[in-house]
Amino acid sequence: MNEQIPVLREVDLGTARLMPDVDRERAWLLTVDGAPQSYVDLDDPGHLEFEYARRLGHVVDGAADEGAPLDVLHLGGGALSLPRYVSATRPGSRQDVVEADGGLVALVAEHLPLPKGSGVTVHTADARAWLEAAPTASADLVVGDVFGGSRVPAHLTSLTYAREVRRVLRPGGTYAANLADGAPFAFLRGQLATFAAVFPELALIAEPAVLRGRRFGNAVLVASDEALDVPGLTRRAAADAFPARVEHGEALARFTGDAAPVEDAEAVGSPAPPEGAFGIG
Repeated sequence: MNEQIPVLREVDLGTARLMPDVDRERAWLLTVDGAPQSYVDLDDPGHLEFEYARRLGHVVDGAADEGAPLDVLHLGGGALSLPRYVSATRPGSRQDVVEADGGLVALVAEHLPLPKGSGVTVHTADARAWLEAAPTASADLVVGDVFGGSRVPAHLTSLTYAREVRRVLRPGGTYAANLADGAPFAFLRGQLATFAAVFPELALIAEPAVLRGRRFGNAVLVASDEALDVPGLTRRAAADAFPARVEHGEALARFTGDAAPVEDAEAVGSPAPPEGAFGIG
């Protein structure tokens, strides 16, 4: 039984709470203003609790040969669940994490410190500003997982942003973004159109119930300038405890429909989730 004590702290962008998992001795759930942000098991960094995190993990697993190190840029940090996963599964990786909330960075460093030699460097900065200053062709993988509360910020949804992502990626590199939407999917379809205007290869990973519009939920967008390993991604997503579907090619084009790419001037954040969609009971 876990006898760790919950931690409550005001950070820059809200009220953060670290809650111990009673079933896992050194595992913690991070929420900000009640919205789940990260789950970390300090004894098992290869464990990804949240469904969307496991889908991002599937992208990591297929980004290079098994165990090969990667240079990764994470936009959005939280409690560093995915950087810990990359460090555990791909030793020797070099990772930069950009998190706008300095108070949250300090909280995580104090209570959920990274192991020595993790290869992870955390920076307190705006994600897009950091991306725009990053060297060209410097990353094998860029992960977009930035949420202001429960919404993806507007300035991380535009064509200009997508072009910066492609500039920073090496040839053959991969972009993966955690997004959230529900029917009629105006935001998600706009994101697909935006990244399709910049990257020749796209895929979308989500639960069938989300894709059918039955509930609001997360979807992981995957983009590259080279062919994606869709069969491998499909196998990994289908084998999950909560199986997901991978849309690609003509099916994804049909889902995108007549949505237009999003320019900076009309960019909007992802929709606010319905009450209780991501809340803690």
